[in-house]
Amino acid sequence: MRRFSDRFAEAAQSCTDLLRLSDLLKDATHELGFHFYALLDHSSLSGRGAGVLRIDNYPEEWATEILSLGYGAHDPVHLASRRTNIAFAWSELGRLIKLDRRHSLILARSRHFGLGPGLTMPANVPGEPSASCSFAVRAGCELPSGPLHGAALIGAHALCAARRLRPRAERPHLSRREIQCLRLVALGKTDWEIARILGLSPHTASQYVKRARAAYDTISRTQAVVSALRDGWIDFDDSIPPDWGMA
Repeated sequence: MRRFSDRFAEAAQSCTDLLRLSDLLKDATHELGFHFYALLDHSSLSGRGAGVLRIDNYPEEWATEILSLGYGAHDPVHLASRRTNIAFAWSELGRLIKLDRRHSLILARSRHFGLGPGLTMPANVPGEPSASCSFAVRAGCELPSGPLHGAALIGAHALCAARRLRPRAERPHLSRREIQCLRLVALGKTDWEIARILGLSPHTASQYVKRARAAYDTISRTQAVVSALRDGWIDFDDSIPPDWGMA
């Protein structure tokens, strides 16, 4: 399995486009004893933004339902992926997140469209969208026990290659207040301190920070700051402009 993983890593590193990477994943999925694969930015299932990544062979009807009913933001596999950088079997979801009725509904609908047990390798890289690479078997089949470690390695190599091949997207638009709040977050300010500096209520300051995080689809304030630094919305200048406290 180690030799197979090394061969996959070498081939993935030489890929020049996502189509070739998708073909490699398809072959690896079969070799590992799975039926489905999905490598994607989790925001790709919310239908927003350009430059998001998604390559998979999931049933198209299931993907259509996810998009049309807004399941993407509540997918328990994706929510669990945001809590760890270690591969996990879908049977472990209850250990990573508190499963509720909506999560159970989504899992039941995935089985309706033919998805059975699976394994996911998360990728939470500062400054980049939350992503993951998953492998699954058909509904009614058991998860292969032997190649789980190999599947995690293949997923990690595929995510590295996808990061290199990711479509470039225009930076998201941030409002003046969102930029101001992120700038203060970068200086280590709490929402309460941001509110005092900008003359806002703590709730309003918190909402501006949340909107900036949502624009970048990040799971933490720090990741939003890293993304804003990368895109040039904020810089390392420690001065706070005097008009920041003005509406």
